[in-house]
This record gives sequence, structure tokens and C-alpha cells, in this order.
Amino acid sequence: MVDEHASKCSRIQSEEIDHDSGSCEQICEFPINKQDEIRRVYLKEENNRLRLKTSIECARWLAFQACAFRGHDKSLDLKNRGNFIELIKFTSTFNDKLASVVLENAPRNAKYTSPTFQKEILHILASNVRNAIREEIGDAKFCILVDEARDESKREKMTIILRFVDKNGFIKERFFHVVHVRDTTALILKKEICAVLSRYNLHIENIQGQGYDGASNMRGEWNGLEALILKECPYAYYVHCMAHKLQLALVTSSREVKVVHQFFDHLTNIINIVVGSSKRNDELQYAQGEQIENMIASNEIETGRGANQIGTLQRARDTRWGSHFQSICSLIKMFDATCKVINNISEEGTNYKQHVDAEGAYLVLTLFEFVLILYMMKEIMRITNILCQALQQYSQDFLNVVHLVSTTKSLIQKLRDGGWEPLLASVTSFCGHHEIDILDLNARYTKARGRYHHQDEVLTTTKHHLKINIFIVAIDFQLQELNSRFYELTADLLTLSLALNPKDAFRSFKISDICNLAENYYPQDFTEHEICLLKHQLQHYELDVTKHPDFQNMGTISELCKGLEISRKYKFYHLIDRLIRLVLTLPVSTAITKRAFSAMKLLKTRFRNRMEDKILADNMIVYIKKKDIIGNFTMEMIMDEFYSMKNRRQT
Repeated sequence: MVDEHASKCSRIQSEEIDHDSGSCEQICEFPINKQDEIRRVYLKEENNRLRLKTSIECARWLAFQACAFRGHDKSLDLKNRGNFIELIKFTSTFNDKLASVVLENAPRNAKYTSPTFQKEILHILASNVRNAIREEIGDAKFCILVDEARDESKREKMTIILRFVDKNGFIKERFFHVVHVRDTTALILKKEICAVLSRYNLHIENIQGQGYDGASNMRGEWNGLEALILKECPYAYYVHCMAHKLQLALVTSSREVKVVHQFFDHLTNIINIVVGSSKRNDELQYAQGEQIENMIASNEIETGRGANQIGTLQRARDTRWGSHFQSICSLIKMFDATCKVINNISEEGTNYKQHVDAEGAYLVLTLFEFVLILYMMKEIMRITNILCQALQQYSQDFLNVVHLVSTTKSLIQKLRDGGWEPLLASVTSFCGHHEIDILDLNARYTKARGRYHHQDEVLTTTKHHLKINIFIVAIDFQLQELNSRFYELTADLLTLSLALNPKDAFRSFKISDICNLAENYYPQDFTEHEICLLKHQLQHYELDVTKHPDFQNMGTISELCKGLEISRKYKFYHLIDRLIRLVLTLPVSTAITKRAFSAMKLLKTRFRNRMEDKILADNMIVYIKKKDIIGNFTMEMIMDEFYSMKNRRQT
């Protein structure tokens, strides 16, 4: 018995040693190895997701801040390998577990730091944003806002903005896409617009409004983009993009007067001479400081906190609204200091060019006609600048902007009718204070000297020339420009739209006007039966909504739309709600197209001028919509979509 038991034990031990036999020890250890394998796979997956999450967060942060992802060289021996990798490296310093799985500690094919990965993440974010905008629009009518500009690599880009009223009654203006267009003809632009809309299942038939910058290829009456859209959407009413550098357009229109054109050229030259170098700018500020001290000592100006600040002459910039107005005001404010600096340059200049330029600038600066135009343009721009600044706001109510345009025209007309004498008095006083020769206004005016002094027209005086040929004509060009840009807002449409305005307790409410608005301007959106039903709804609406205390303090149609949604009254007055949303869809005073190009300048810089068009478009929409839309995307959603794009090895 004992010998039998001993031989059995020795056999079992030999089986345990023999790895090729099915030993008892192997059978017992199998569950333990299986658990280790499961644990190892789970840990590998967890590390992979942690690594991916880190890279996504870094990519998203850089996109939000409009920062470059990588530099020109990413070699391992460099101290700075680009923002993306350096940000991952910085983030890993706060977490030892993270540091053990990223960059050099990550598997070779799962580092998630390559340019391809960065593009994929940006594309996922951008696609989700566009899909979210598409869901916001739903089946609602929308308006397209289109503009063009060149990027840093001199490629023509077209931005597409969508304006619509969402289901909650809020006006939304969403940047949707930027497209590279090789040809800016209207037919090509329309083709690109249709391609973008169809890609996201947005039907061109739902376009209810158009807003462009007035260029011939867009605004053309016969072959422009507006006309091509109208062929398919006859009620896609065109409204000029009011925010398109209106101040510059008004400056350009005033340049139609030859002497005004010369004035702006001289103004630019004078400012360049005075602030062209740091030394001259310091001299200007020092001269202004002395002038302020003397005026305070003689009680000519009042003192106070923040008053009498020392500034400098401001250049007019094409990309800034109101910059010409600020440039003119700065010259008037610093006129004495400017004259002093120019005289110093003419006396102490280092070469003959500085002497000649300074002397010529001083002669122009001290002309009565120059001062007259300086004050005239200040008065004109003081009126129009308020409109231009208001149009920079993200969005405004349709009717409020129309009123603002109307008041601007009225004030300019008032300046034309009765502003000459006050202007002349201000110019005369200014010239007397600065010892500038005042012209004899009753003297005969001649256009030229020598043999060319003969004039074909009736002989005029200097006063007649300054008042009629400069003052009146310059203002007429301003009025003409405003009328040409806003004439689309016809009196009939405005009158009918006013009937919807809840301002002053629905004072302008008229059932007949509202019915005419729906029947004449939106016949595709209302059938004959619905027009009759609309009239009955308006009768109840007049006794219900217009008398309801919750609607009494509203001042805009957009507030009315939101009020109907909140109170759930839109269900009872669905036709009125539909008409209100159609009116709100019209573009009026948005500057979002210009803001999109400002974002493009931040993203595609001189050092990133080789950025691909697709990457630029994704970057722009992520940067512009980083707060209100992308914040709703969870990390798990982005990671799952990334994994679903294609099969990826994680070893």
C-alpha cells in the first residue's frame, strides 16, 4: 500500500514538471491566467482611452484659442516640438498615471499625436457643429448671408452664414462654412452654395432671404447671385448687408467730390509724416502735453479724472468701422501739436525729402479749404458713425434698424438744409484761433491759374464754390449712397411689417396690413384658405395678445416671437407665428460675416499660410462656435465617433 502511494505521488510530481502533459497544476492555474489576461486587456483599453482623451482635450483647447497645433519641425531633440505635443507634455506633469501612457510611453501606433489625428478630431468637432446647426434649423425657412475675402495665401474665400428663427423663437445667425472659390462669378458662387446646402440636406427652396455686400457679381440685377437665387426662390428677398464697411462706403462716396478725395490723401500723408517714427510720435505727445498744461494754466479747459489724456494721431484703417471719423477728430484735437512737429521736421530734417514733405504738409494743413473740409467731414461722419457702430452688433431687430437708417437720413438732410452757417462759423473761429488766413468768401472763384483760368460756367464766388460744389455735393453723395444701399427696404414692406411691431402696446397693429403682408410678400407660404384663416386668428389675437399684460412692455418683433413661444400661444396663432418668423428671417444688421473673416485672419496667419482649405473651414467653425454649441458635446461622444471612423490597432 505504501509503495503504491509513493509511486502515485512521484508520478503526479513528474506530471507537474512535464509542461507538455495536462497537469493538475496547469488546470488549477488556468482561471488565474485568464483573469490576468482580461485585466491586462482592460488596462490597455483604459490607458488607450486616457491617452485619446488627453489628446482630444489638447486639440480642442488649441482650436478654441486659435493656436497653431504644430511647428515646422517636430524632431525629438528639439526643446519646443509644437503647441500640441508641448501641451500634452505639460498636462502630463500633473498626473503620474497620465505621464506613464502618453508620448514616448505610448505604443508606436497609438500615440494620437500625428497631424492626421489632429485633422480627424477637428473634422469630428466641425461636423458635429454643422449637424447641430442643421437640427436647429429643422424645416424652418432660412436666409443666407454671403461675403468674400482673401486669406493670407491670397486665396479667395466665401463665407456662408445662415440666419433663421429656431423653435424657441430666438433669432440665430450661424457661421456654417467657408469655401475656396477659384472663380468669383455668380454662377460659380451659386454652385458652391448649393453644394454646401445639399451636403447637409438644406433645401434651396427654403431660402427666404439673401444678404450680400453689394458687389456686382452678387447684387447684379440680371446675372448676379441675387438674380440666380431668385429664379429658384422668387420670394428670397434681398437685403443689403448693412454691416459691410458702411463707413468706408460713405467715405468712398464723398470722394466723388475731387477736393474731398484730395483731402483724404493729404490727411493720410500728414499723419504718416507726424507719426511715421517713434521719435516724431514722442515729439507730438510732448507738444500736446505742453499745450494741455498751458490751457489748464489759463483756465481754457477743465480738469478732472480721466480728462485731457495725451493721445496720438490715428490712422484710418480699412478694417475698422468709424476709423476715418476717429482720424479726423484726433487731428482737430491735436492741430497745434501737429503743426509744431511738422515745423520742427521742416527745419531739422536729416535730408531734403523730409524738408520738402514737411513744408508741403504744413501748407496744406493751414489752408482754409482744408480746415473747412476737415470740419465738414467731421459733422457728416458724426451722424453716420452712430449707424455704423450700431450695425456692428451681433444682431438687431429688423424694424429698429430701419428706424435708425431713417433717422440718419433725416439728420444728414437737416445738415444739408441748415448746417452751412454753423459750419462756416466754427471753421472761421478755428482759423482765427490758429492764425490761418481766412478766405474772402465774396471774391471771385477761379479753378486754375495762368492760361487755364478761363471758366466755361457762370462766374461764382468762393462762398458759392465752398457751399454748393463741396458742402452740398458731398452731402448729396452721402444721401445717394444710403438710398442705394437701403432702397430694397421698400416703403410698402416696411409699412406692412410695422403692423406686427409690439412697441407702444401694439400701437401700429392693423389686421388689414398683416393680411396684405402675408398675401403680397409670402404667397408661397400661405394658401388662400390660410389667408382667410389668418384674418380670423388676428381678430382673436387683437383681443387676446395685444391686451395681455405680459406683452405690453415688448419693443421688438423678436421679443414678441419669444413671448408667443414661452406663453404657448403660438399653438393658437400658428399662422401669425409663421408670418413673424418669416419677417425675422430677413437679414438686417449683422456683422457676423466680417467677424468670420476676422477669425480667418487669426487662424491662417503668415506663419500658417499653407493651411489646407478643409482644415481652415473646420478650424473656423470650431473657433467661432466654441461656447454655444461645442460645449454640449461630451468627451465620450467624441471618442466613440473617433473609434467608429475606421478600425484602429491599439497595441
